Amino acid sequence: MNIFRLAGDMTHLASVLVLLLKIHTIKSCSGVSLKTQELYALVFATRYLDIFVTYVSFYNTVMKLIFLGSSFSIVWYIRRHRVVRRSYDKDQDTFRHLFLLLPCLVLALVINEKFTFKEVMWTFSIYLEAVAILPQLVLLQRTRNIDNLTGQYVFLLGAYRALYILNWIYRYFTEEHYVHWITWIAGIIQTLLYADFFYYYFQSWKNSVKLELPA
Repeated sequence: MNIFRLAGDMTHLASVLVLLLKIHTIKSCSGVSLKTQELYALVFATRYLDIFVTYVSFYNTVMKLIFLGSSFSIVWYIRRHRVVRRSYDKDQDTFRHLFLLLPCLVLALVINEKFTFKEVMWTFSIYLEAVAILPQLVLLQRTRNIDNLTGQYVFLLGAYRALYILNWIYRYFTEEHYVHWITWIAGIIQTLLYADFFYYYFQSWKNSVKLELPA
């Protein structure tokens, strides 16, 4: 554990709490992509297959349970909650997210560090997480006018990944034989997808105006 890893984890946790705060207190999921939330639920479900058989630390287990529980809770809220689901903009959230699954699975089967079921699923989750934000970014571009909590949620998600890149760099120079190029490449791609959003987010913050993305 190092400061960058801890900051990344806390930022990731904060992004989930911000989204849950919006959905639970305001009873609205406007501007939130169900497609992205379903992809994240699948990411955590395939990444943490070892949660009940491999013990790393109390911290590690708690974080896994939080991300698993929160991701499926958000999907349930948007799909099933009698009030929240009314605010879901199905007509705008039309990104065909299922088409991301097959390429990620094929890539995981072809390019992995060890050809075992658990390792392939873990690699699949890494590839899928890299592109899971795409439906959310597309939805924000279509709606353009973004509420404060949704903007903060996406910003924190991007910041979490950027902090993890710093964590990888730190570990590369401080730990012997620390090389995970699959994770690094996927993480860099994921961070680059946020670049446009970051630009407009900081512009809106600097000029004290409401966040809007170009169509």
